Amino acid sequence: MQINWNYIKIIALSLVVTGLYAFSNKRSESKKVTEIKVEFVGDQNLYITEAMVNKLLIQNYGSLTNVPKEKLVLNKIEKVIEANKMVKKAQVYLSIDGELEARVVQRKPIGRIEGKHKFYLDDEGKRMPFSMNHSARVPIITGKVTGESLEDVYEILKYINADQFLRKNIIGIHIADDNKYQLKFRMEQFVVHLGGVDSLEEKFNNFKAFYTKANKDKTLNNYDIVSLEFNNQVVCTKI
Repeated sequence: MQINWNYIKIIALSLVVTGLYAFSNKRSESKKVTEIKVEFVGDQNLYITEAMVNKLLIQNYGSLTNVPKEKLVLNKIEKVIEANKMVKKAQVYLSIDGELEARVVQRKPIGRIEGKHKFYLDDEGKRMPFSMNHSARVPIITGKVTGESLEDVYEILKYINADQFLRKNIIGIHIADDNKYQLKFRMEQFVVHLGGVDSLEEKFNNFKAFYTKANKDKTLNNYDIVSLEFNNQVVCTKI
């Protein structure tokens, strides 16, 4: 019987590769965590710090340095970090050298509620607590804050944040009543009566057309109220 040496070589090579992989994997699992690194992805205005993340891990696990890598359950560590109300998403990795790295995406505030209860409204429309480390420069929301009005305010804030001119100039939203929202501008003394959240694009386009013309005519300081509540119109009240 003729021996197929090529077949035997392939089997032997496979056994060697499998053995090396198992040995390497065993050595990797037996390694211990040497260092913990925290990286913040995106916005570098830190509402939660690296020290706070480390403290959170210590509170739940004790010191993670010198802990064997095989004892760590990474998705559970991610959930511990994500339990912090400043965190939107966390991903945890282990390097070959034994470094435990946490990549943290923070929640992003787009409005600041100033009422009986004080908090941020984030870019997903959820409540976010204030931070001791950083104060966000976002429009301030005042007035009759309810669950329904906050849903409307969120729609207004989304539109404002998508428009460079509005994002730069609007510093406040006042909830006067149901479907009655008022906007405060950074440099102008007039108040914009927006009405409800219907037809936002049309209302803001009309306002920007008015603003451009009034700014050119140097008449912006003549107005006390600029109303966008009426269909396809900008109605102004002079001082």
